[in-house]
Amino acid sequence: MPDPRVVYPRQAKRLITDPTKGIFVPLVVLSFATIIIGTINYGVPTGRISADFIYGLFWTYVSMSVIVCFPMLMIWFNKPHDLTQFTPAWAFLVFPMMLVGVVAFNVLRVIEASEPRALGVLLTGYIFQGLGFFMTFFYICIYIIRIMTTGFLDGHQANGAFVACGPPGFTALALISLGDAARKILKEHHLVSESAGEIWYASSVLSGLLLFGLAVFFFVFGALPYWFKLHKHLSEILGLGWILTLRKLGDIFGWNGFNIWHMIMTILMCITWVILFVLTAVAFWKGEIFISTPEEIIRDTYWLDMKLNQDLEKRSSDSEDIERGSENTTAEMSHYRRQAGRDQGHIETVTVQVHSVSARD
Repeated sequence: MPDPRVVYPRQAKRLITDPTKGIFVPLVVLSFATIIIGTINYGVPTGRISADFIYGLFWTYVSMSVIVCFPMLMIWFNKPHDLTQFTPAWAFLVFPMMLVGVVAFNVLRVIEASEPRALGVLLTGYIFQGLGFFMTFFYICIYIIRIMTTGFLDGHQANGAFVACGPPGFTALALISLGDAARKILKEHHLVSESAGEIWYASSVLSGLLLFGLAVFFFVFGALPYWFKLHKHLSEILGLGWILTLRKLGDIFGWNGFNIWHMIMTILMCITWVILFVLTAVAFWKGEIFISTPEEIIRDTYWLDMKLNQDLEKRSSDSEDIERGSENTTAEMSHYRRQAGRDQGHIETVTVQVHSVSARD
């Protein structure tokens, strides 16, 4: 069966420019981040994947995040939006750039700290993590203003409340992990000062703790009103993103409470995703997701018919032009043949006259 985005190219354009669906387009890049991290965890230890290849994948991800996010931001901000309908999910437009830091500290696990490229990965991770976090933080501020004016998110928007805990949670994880890598990298390259790496790490842990608290707050803040505000439809999806920070904090402070908390949240997250997988399959079976509306199908079909008719008219016009051109060419060739015949007759007459004169002489 042909891809509907190819059969109906306007559907893809409509998805990109849609004020609601368009925010999910940059999330395609996040799938690539998952592939990179999975390759680092399972491909590099076996020796099948080299560090050079991972380094190339890192810059590929950075390029993809910039290429996808900035045009989508330009498209999205080119239209006005109603802030009374705001949800934290609007921050998805920046998520791929925010997660460069997460990809960076995973890449640094397979690159030696003494290599010059390790410093480039470290600084790039910090820069993009800061860019992504502060942009998403501005979105979170708008989210607070929105719920102050309209109350808690209702219906399908209630799911989006959990997105607010993602940016501080992922940033806490990235800062702590990048700070840990900075301890070795800055020392190896003799940058800033002898203790710069330790200072970076200590400040990253402190910042990570602060952001972790913010992430937990937004999680609870979204969970408390969830059950009486949510319209329970199968097509709505819940997402989390801060749980890995718990394990990092447990390793740093040696407190078993973080590890137990991490295990509990991991189990709950796995159960949630199993339930969502089943509900998504049921929703697909019922035709509640991945199905275009009748209006969109009619609109796209009408557009295809118009395009087909235009192509047929153009081809017909081109054929007529070719036929007219062929007729004109045939007439011109006949004219040239007649002219050549007359010229040939004139030449023969002149030749006979010349021979006659020569004979008399």
